[in-house]
Amino acid sequence: MKVCFTASSGGHLVEISQLKELTKKFDSFLVTELCDNEEKAFCEKIYYLNQVNRRELFFIPKFIKMFYRSYKILKKENPDIIISTGALMTFPFCLLGKMLKKRVIYIESFARTQNGSLTGRLVYPFADVFIVQWKKLKKVYPKSIYLGGIF
Repeated sequence: MKVCFTASSGGHLVEISQLKELTKKFDSFLVTELCDNEEKAFCEKIYYLNQVNRRELFFIPKFIKMFYRSYKILKKENPDIIISTGALMTFPFCLLGKMLKKRVIYIESFARTQNGSLTGRLVYPFADVFIVQWKKLKKVYPKSIYLGGIF
């Protein structure tokens, strides 16, 4: 079984790195954002995408390019499962992965204690498994699984 871990830089990457023990059991790779100030990589194979802010002027063409790059990585690596902690750059992997008949596991951010993230709300309808880290979020995502904090 092959696992694609995908997370934006910062806290999302720190969260998904808590699952690094899975890399000992399964063939895996990480997709994250290219970021100057940190290296939290926990897989031997890593793909980097450029950071994109949805409020920037050229968001749409950059987001389309991100979908294209995501598709190329998914076709090359052909994972069985995609595990994501968000945010924006992970949405193409989750959506395309689902379209390619991959299992999608989404873990809503630990920082989300009251309401869902934009990426979480977008992925929730099609995720095979949707995990929340706070009991209160079961009201926001009724079909989710509460497993407690990832840390």
